Parts: sequence; C-alpha cells; structure tokens
Amino acid sequence: MSRHSEGPQPLPDHVRPYLRELVGRTRRICGADLVSVLAVGSLALGDYRPGRSDVDVTVVVEPSVSGAVLRGLAETLAHPRLPCPAAGLELVVYDRDFAGRASGRAGYLLDLNTGPLLTGRASFDPVPSPAFWYVIDRSVAHQAGRALFGRAAGEVIAPPAAADLLTAVRASVREHGEGEGHLADNRVLNGCRSVLFCRTGRWTAKRAAGRAIAATEPGFRPVVEAALAGFERPRAEAVDLPAAEVGNFLAWVRGRVDEAARAVGR
Repeated sequence: MSRHSEGPQPLPDHVRPYLRELVGRTRRICGADLVSVLAVGSLALGDYRPGRSDVDVTVVVEPSVSGAVLRGLAETLAHPRLPCPAAGLELVVYDRDFAGRASGRAGYLLDLNTGPLLTGRASFDPVPSPAFWYVIDRSVAHQAGRALFGRAAGEVIAPPAAADLLTAVRASVREHGEGEGHLADNRVLNGCRSVLFCRTGRWTAKRAAGRAIAATEPGFRPVVEAALAGFERPRAEAVDLPAAEVGNFLAWVRGRVDEAARAVGR
C-alpha cells in the first residue's frame, strides 16, 4: 500500500441512517437479484466532507434483473422521496457479469443522480455517457469499496486493464482542464490524485493526494494549498482560485498522465 494512502475511516454519523435505509429499499426492490451494495468514492477513501461530498454507491445485481425493477429502484431512491443528507447521491448499478470483468466501457444498467445539490438524472442507457467516469469509479471500488450488503467489492468489481484505466484518467484530466461545471479546488485536487495514481498505482483521498503533491512539487504548492483550504468549505461557499495558476497546474498534470499512458503504450 502507498504510504500516501489513508486507512478506512468510520462512515460519517449523519450518513449511516441514510445508507441503512438505502440498503433496505434496494433489498426490497431487487430481492434475490441483489448481489452487493458498496460505498465507493469519498466514503470509501475516507475523504467525505459534509456539505461538499456526494454519497457514492455502486450496486451489483444479477443479469436477470428486469427493467421494471431498475425503474422502481430509481424511483424509491430519488430525493426527496428518500431525503439525501449529502450534496447528492450518485448511484450506479451494474450486472454481475459486466462488473466481474475488466472493461473500458461505461456499461451500467442504471446511473442515478439525485439530491439537494444535484440535477436529477436517471439513465438506463450507458452508450451516450462518457466512459471514463465509470472506469475510474470501478477501479476505486475494486481497491477500496466498502460492502454495505452482500459480497465484498474486490470479489464483484474487476479492476480495469491498465491501458483502459490510463485512457480514462487522461479523459478525466481533460474534462477537469476545461473547468465547466467543476469547482476550481476540486479540479486541482483531482489533478493531484491523478498524478499520484500514475506514480503509485493506487487511488488516494484527494486531500492526501494534495498534501503529497504540495510536498514534492514546491512550484505548485501555493495553488495546491489554496485548493486544500477551499475543499474544506461547503459547495455553496466555494471560492475561485487564480485561473492562470490552475491552468498551469492542470497542464503539468496532463503532461505527467500522458507520460504514464505512453509507458503502457496508450
């Protein structure tokens, strides 16, 4: 394990009742088709911030699950029918066969975004969706996902192939480099996490990644430390960072990720 990695943290107190209810509703709707419910993202990496972070959940089901069950799941978990105590819920459902093999595709059965600070979305067709978010999320889930119900994350989520994963990281860095729809501090810390992944082969909490990059790259320390300070604030109180400094840093990040991708032939 990388020395920059943070060990598992207790789930936040105000999120636990919500997750229990989410698991209960998912079990009732999916029945025998349910394989696993996993806490992923910031909950898994120990970086959840009240007022800032989403609740990220991956659900694995049997391939026999019906469209009606998936639609029912989206309805019963939607905010405010199930009030979300975080910025939002990002829940992705995969069938067991797809989740259990390496893939560079999005491949989901349901992608649900809902919550007080998220635009509601329930997608049942993965084809139009950019694949990179889901490839990275499955990599994080395989490494650090926390089972809330059923089989362990490492048993049901296969890690993407190295070339597919680095392609996804490159796409993520390009997306954050454009800046649309992303807070500046999150763009910087996502860049830190991407570089640290390329160096270590493991996913790290954004704050730990930021501290690591600030320590090893003194030229970028001011913008990274400003991003770390901003990350402590709720989304509604986010502050801008100097655009030129953010742009220079993200250009450097793209260079490091491109180097890693070329090393594996992508």
